[in-house]
Amino acid sequence: MAIHKGRGFACINYPIGMNLGGDPSQALVHSTPDGKFMVSLSSIDLGQGMKSVTRQIAAETLGVPVSDVYVDTADSDTGPHCMGSFASRGTHRVGNAVIRAATEARKALLEAAAEELEVNATDLETDGQGNIQVKGAPGRTITVADTAIAAQFKQGRTLSGRGIFLIPPSDVDPDTGEMTPVSCFAHAALVVDLEVDDETGEVSVTEINSAYEVGRALNPRLVEQQLIGGAWMGVSHALYETTEPYYPDRSHGPVDFNTYLMPGPGEVVNHNIAVLERPAEDAPFGGKGPGEMCANPVLPAIANAVYNAVGVRCDTLPITPEKVLRGILANGGARPQGAR
Repeated sequence: MAIHKGRGFACINYPIGMNLGGDPSQALVHSTPDGKFMVSLSSIDLGQGMKSVTRQIAAETLGVPVSDVYVDTADSDTGPHCMGSFASRGTHRVGNAVIRAATEARKALLEAAAEELEVNATDLETDGQGNIQVKGAPGRTITVADTAIAAQFKQGRTLSGRGIFLIPPSDVDPDTGEMTPVSCFAHAALVVDLEVDDETGEVSVTEINSAYEVGRALNPRLVEQQLIGGAWMGVSHALYETTEPYYPDRSHGPVDFNTYLMPGPGEVVNHNIAVLERPAEDAPFGGKGPGEMCANPVLPAIANAVYNAVGVRCDTLPITPEKVLRGILANGGARPQGAR
């Protein structure tokens, strides 16, 4: 009986979005009478931070405080068209659409302010604090709120914008049919340290170290939280979660989260993350977003670590104690592969 330590490595390059029909996303931006801005999307926030990052993107483009921007993720009946919240496409596709819509709304905002200040719109700039001022003459200014009031009740002008982002069709090799289904990739490398009990087959993750290239981290705290949460989702898929062998018959399977097997807070371990920023040329402010690749490299890294620890190669998930123990018995005992 012994506890064996193992280390496993995996890396990934993950496609952002797809190229089916151009993978379009649309956005609408409009001002309320008091100078706040509403971003309308059909891109649903699943907890990944869609509302937060599009709010930041809109505020930066409009030149107004983030606190003056709100995001409404309606649905496909009442909101502008979007392909959906999948394929790690949200920040890239939706963010680009928001930039286009907010740029159009900003143009209308400056034109309304120019009419009030009796200058050319090209002579105006925003200070990011809710004010519009004449370049080189900060004393000549008007608030965004007063501009919105004037536009709505005096000028008869709407401060709004529409935006759509579409991926250009890929060239196709006439001989091989090869094409590029995406516009950019994100990348990650991950190391898992774990322990395997050769008497019970139990696997315990002890530490995770990772490096993620996400373009530009538009919201570093959200990126970090998503990377940590996504990695632990990967641990759960690798070692705990399964619908087999009873799916779709639920008569012998779990019916709620009290009986569904997955790791709890007590199993969370230290995760050291390095976020590498290489802004993408066609991404909103360079950001591609971490998306699904948070979880993906964890699964093969754990499988490699188990092999490193006891010499058992598991090729089906989850890697349960039973599978590990059967592998150890089939090998005639644990066969540690040595330090890595």
